[in-house]
Amino acid sequence: MNISSVLAAAIAAAVVLPSIASAGPAAVPTYNNEKCYGIAAKAANDCGTATHSCAGTATKAKDPASWVYLPKGTCEKIAGGSTSAKT
Repeated sequence: MNISSVLAAAIAAAVVLPSIASAGPAAVPTYNNEKCYGIAAKAANDCGTATHSCAGTATKAKDPASWVYLPKGTCEKIAGGSTSAKT
């Protein structure tokens, strides 16, 4: 194993480990919020569903079961947004 391989492995570990350690649900915002389903971008959801376990793991954009926190009253103004999960 040469120095460049060791350096590349160290850099990869430094980048990946913090993201693994922080996996889990997003912190509940301090503002008056609501969960908005059906609008999350791929890998940008705030918590788990029946198909994935934690924040940032949605497998497709606009998954009707994935949600994000938004200020209360905002979800209804977004096309495709719902305050309850769609099945």
